[in-house]
Amino acid sequence: MAGKGANTSATKGKKKEVKKETGLGLSYKKDENFGEWYSEVVVNGEMIEYYDISGCYILRPWAMSIWEIMQTFFDAEIKKMKIKNCYFPLFVSSGVLQKEKDHIEGFAPEVAWVTKSGESELEMPIAIRPTSETVMYPYFSKWIRGHRDLPLRLNQWCNVVRWEFSNPTPFIRSREFLWQEGHTAFATKEEADTEVLEILELYRRIYEEFLAVPVIKGKKSEHEKFAGGLYTTTVEAFVPNTGRGVQGATSHCLGQNFAKMFEINFENEKGEKCMVWQNSWAYTTRTIGVMVMVHGDDKGLVLPPKVASVQVIVIPVPYKDANTQGIFDACAATVKTLNEAGFRAEADYRDNYSPGWKYSHWEMKGVPLRIEIGPKDLANNQVRAVRRDNSAKSDIPMAGLVEGVKETLDNIQQSLFDVAKQKRDACIQVVNTWEEFAEALGQKKMILAPWCDEEEVEKDVKARTKGEMGAAKSLCTPFDQPELPEGTLCFASGKPAKKWTYWGRSY
Repeated sequence: MAGKGANTSATKGKKKEVKKETGLGLSYKKDENFGEWYSEVVVNGEMIEYYDISGCYILRPWAMSIWEIMQTFFDAEIKKMKIKNCYFPLFVSSGVLQKEKDHIEGFAPEVAWVTKSGESELEMPIAIRPTSETVMYPYFSKWIRGHRDLPLRLNQWCNVVRWEFSNPTPFIRSREFLWQEGHTAFATKEEADTEVLEILELYRRIYEEFLAVPVIKGKKSEHEKFAGGLYTTTVEAFVPNTGRGVQGATSHCLGQNFAKMFEINFENEKGEKCMVWQNSWAYTTRTIGVMVMVHGDDKGLVLPPKVASVQVIVIPVPYKDANTQGIFDACAATVKTLNEAGFRAEADYRDNYSPGWKYSHWEMKGVPLRIEIGPKDLANNQVRAVRRDNSAKSDIPMAGLVEGVKETLDNIQQSLFDVAKQKRDACIQVVNTWEEFAEALGQKKMILAPWCDEEEVEKDVKARTKGEMGAAKSLCTPFDQPELPEGTLCFASGKPAKKWTYWGRSY
């Protein structure tokens, strides 16, 4: 694609126009106008395209390939746990949807309904799944009869619809998104509790090992937990530029609430009738948005090597009178060597774009490593490698190409995580009083505060912090609890504190 107002020059003897320095850059800076920067970077980086229905987005191959890499990892891990994939319908009848009162109250405002077929009104409106507890559980009750039918552990990869009206944001808040949702049933609470944390660990790995985004594992408050569930665990990310937390992925223990409503009973070894214990857990395409927000910069996307659909882009840099064919052959050999070693590498041979234009283009798309091959590199039997994350340049001899590229990509992956963690940690502030809390909130901090764990106090914090930026709420109570000295008081109520909890504004 051509940059706006790109300079063109005709090459000797040919009338071919070569696009040179570029109007490819972003109009907005990440630190100055984060919202506009983000909208621009996901479009210019070819992750999404806006659609003619508000809150819906086209996921382009550049984004979809990231989703597929995470899916391949997660799907293999849950299969090791003997969890099986299935698929349930998109539609749910209103009677079934409304069976679990707390659950539907939590989702009611964002349920989309089908009311017509052609020109005729449907006798009963049909809901489109916002999540699939009520879709699946009538059938759990049919399939589970005795203790030998347990555990039942299912997962589906699908889309869900939640008709959001407030601030749709690509990947972060959209009316339709992709996810996996796991739904499992056990004979005992212990088994359910164990699985909740095993799945949460997989979610941590997706964020930290693949997306290079640091997260905090913890438990949601009663007020913020999944509607109708017993308790919710979460991996919480944080976006330093906006000072907002992001619920990264959640793993819920549903307890026996849904089992009661849907009559999911089994006969145990002693012939007694018991209710099952259930979990549900999910992560969504929101993961991709968090990655963009955390790592992206003023040149565009910055993709961690583990999830980049192209890890290495090879660009020929022929000067006048250079051995162009020799350079192209070296590029082809480089790509072949890297592909055979298991790297995702491509070359950009387009002759209507200058090398400089190509550099900007692939920087915008966030490719972790650029390899340039010019006459000098050809003569010295080496390649010039340029990192996307910090622009560092190095020369790698062709003889040590695979080792050199592997080491560089590993280093980029680790470095992205380390830098993100450093920035996140710099935003964490420990407070003890309401005054300190209010000040830290104004400074876009992720706040760790002692709390009495009362729902009314949390609602009061929300009410007292309402403003243009949105109210503060509890993000999670970290599993990794600092020591709580005796006599510590709650920052908001002055009552005795029971635990340390993270607070902040949130997406």
